[in-house]
Amino acid sequence: MAVIKANESDIKMLARLMRAEAEGEGELGMLMVGNVGVNRVRGNCLDFRNIRTIPQMVFQRPGGFEATQKGYFYQSARDREIRLARRVINGERQHPASNALWFFRPTGDCPGTWYDQTNSGRFKAHCFFIPSSEDCPRVF
Repeated sequence: MAVIKANESDIKMLARLMRAEAEGEGELGMLMVGNVGVNRVRGNCLDFRNIRTIPQMVFQRPGGFEATQKGYFYQSARDREIRLARRVINGERQHPASNALWFFRPTGDCPGTWYDQTNSGRFKAHCFFIPSSEDCPRVF
C-alpha cells in the first residue's frame, strides 16, 4: 500500500530523479534516493514543510536535488527505475536511507553530522543523514 499519494506521472518523475541522482550506485543506491524523496513528502518538517507531492519535492527551491539544479534531470525513466520508484512509494525502505531526509557525496569521509542532522551511514559514494524523531516523527 502506498505511503504517499502518487499518480503515474509522479511515479515516473520520482524514477527520473532516482536515475539522475544515483544511476551509478545501482538499484540499491537508486532505492535509497527514492527513500529520501518519499521521506521528504511524508515528513512535513524542517526544510520540507508543506512539501506534499512528488513534483513539489523534486523541484523544491532552495534545498532541492542537485540533478534538477545542474541539468542532469533530462533522461526519461526506464522500466527498471519505474519499478524501483513503485517499491519506495509502497513503503520499501533501505538502510541507511530508511529515515533520511538528506544525502550528499563528500570528497572524503562522511561527517558525523551535517547541518545538525545525524549521519545514518554511507552507501558507496553517498552519505545519508536523518533528523531527530522529535523533529520529524512522520519519517520514523
